[in-house]
Amino acid sequence: MQQALLGGGCFWCVEAVFLQLKGVDKVVSGYAGGIVQNPNYEQVCQGNTQHAEVVLIDFDEQQISFIQLLNVFFATHDPTTLNRQGNDIGTQYRSVIYYFNDEQKQQAEHIIQDLDDENLTIVTELSPAPIFYPAEEYHQNFYARNPSQGYCNFSIPPKLSKLRSKYLELLKPE
Repeated sequence: MQQALLGGGCFWCVEAVFLQLKGVDKVVSGYAGGIVQNPNYEQVCQGNTQHAEVVLIDFDEQQISFIQLLNVFFATHDPTTLNRQGNDIGTQYRSVIYYFNDEQKQQAEHIIQDLDDENLTIVTELSPAPIFYPAEEYHQNFYARNPSQGYCNFSIPPKLSKLRSKYLELLKPE
């Protein structure tokens, strides 16, 4: 198993997308990249801890590659807006790839360069993986447990629709 650590706005949204992919064994919502040890949701939401809402993804590289995960990542959030995803504003919602090794770093740099070559101004942060703090239990698998929650109902279905339209071959069988 390999790991990826990605932030693309609200972790409920990012988690819901990556849980759909074959080869993804586990997705844990949490916090990374900040200055406070063991932050909680309220602290991170205040924007003073410097953490990003992220997901830690355990995946089987025999079934899905890191590059495929990054392609899905860039297709299902806006990597051109600094510290913002839709109505979510603040550094905790930044677009970020935390890499675990040089290969992940190089692959991310390559994809970002390809997107820049397409005249997109990518603001995604690329940094070594910091300490990851799992979010509180009620945040885990949030969309699956709360599909009619207002925010989820508004924000997540368009991302899942985009995922299905662009990456149907990567989806787990239903």
